Amino acid sequence: MCGDGQLINCGIHELQFYHHLESVKLLLDYSLRKIAYQFLLEPFIEMKLLNAVFLLSLIIQVQPVAYSQTNQPEQLRFSDAQPKLHRLTARASNIDERVQAHPEIGFLLESNGKPTDVQHASVDTRVAPRGKLMVWLMAHNGELFDRVNSYGIHAIRVHYANKWFSICCQEKPVGETCRGDIRLEAATGENFSNDVTIPRPDGMMERTLQFVKWLHRNHPQGGWDYFLTPDQNAVRWEDVIIAGSSHGSTTAARFAKHQKVGRVVMFCGPRDQFQTWQSLKSATPSNRYFGFSHTLDSGWSGDHYCRSWEMLGLHSHGEIVNVDQWNRLHHNSITPKFNNTRRLVTDFDVNGDAKRAHGAVLPGKRAFKKADVYQHESVWQYLFTHPVEETGTPTATDPSCLKQHTP
Repeated sequence: MCGDGQLINCGIHELQFYHHLESVKLLLDYSLRKIAYQFLLEPFIEMKLLNAVFLLSLIIQVQPVAYSQTNQPEQLRFSDAQPKLHRLTARASNIDERVQAHPEIGFLLESNGKPTDVQHASVDTRVAPRGKLMVWLMAHNGELFDRVNSYGIHAIRVHYANKWFSICCQEKPVGETCRGDIRLEAATGENFSNDVTIPRPDGMMERTLQFVKWLHRNHPQGGWDYFLTPDQNAVRWEDVIIAGSSHGSTTAARFAKHQKVGRVVMFCGPRDQFQTWQSLKSATPSNRYFGFSHTLDSGWSGDHYCRSWEMLGLHSHGEIVNVDQWNRLHHNSITPKFNNTRRLVTDFDVNGDAKRAHGAVLPGKRAFKKADVYQHESVWQYLFTHPVEETGTPTATDPSCLKQHTP
């Protein structure tokens, strides 16, 4: 299509064209195609008519496909007169009058005269937003939230039922669906278990919806409405990163089996070594699950995590990678790929303390530091931002990982 005397110029034009073509893919409304034509034609006005016709034919083929496969709102942009890291809190019971306590499972609104239903949110409007919302299912971790915000991710922690673990499913042997069913009811507020009664307003899903709506009303500069459907009756879960540690990571994974989400980040988990829900068909594709554990954590040494990871299908997306060995080998690369795996472990020295090891994969006093500098910064960023479509080489299941546990 390029004449002999136009090879260099035509090559430049074609590179420019494909750069602009990516922008066209972001145009969602079919009615904007005319604008797209004008937008693309201007840089190529000097090209031969034949070239232009060829390029326009590509647009005609690409644009309808992009529209049919993409049902996203417009790109998220902040409108903040004073860009900064914003931190907000609100009680679930103040946001939604339907919220109630369930003392029979330790799910309280107050304890010793202090509120227990305080929810946290943060966003850094100085950072270009990714259009992703982390919903954290464990005690609030300010250092983790700060890092997630620095990646351009919104973050919230909601108050939901998570104290039942030491109360329910205590029979031996425990039923193979008992804990998984309660986790799903605690997450959804729907009737999945005969052992608890958690209504919708007290489930994690509704608490998330009501909190995001409250944030939209009270902190519009944060762009929180981006994560709501147009009628604001639901959360757009495919832009949610459901994350947690230990008990919370297990509930996060159980929820993602039921509800398709954008990503699942599991610190020191999932557990539930006597349960079978991990092998259920998943609404969330397996390449969207990411796990990180210390090898001295009893959940790892007891084969709880490796079992769950394999049942979730994570071995289909790469080998188990020791991040400390990787970083030494690759000289602490700023943007490590970790072989595109979904299974990460660390074995840094915790002085033989398995309890420390359990929380050592999160920012905090138990984490890996040298000269007061965290050594897993690149790991945390990888867990939350590595492209889900980039996966490692599938591996076989590990025969040494115990799959059948006896209570």
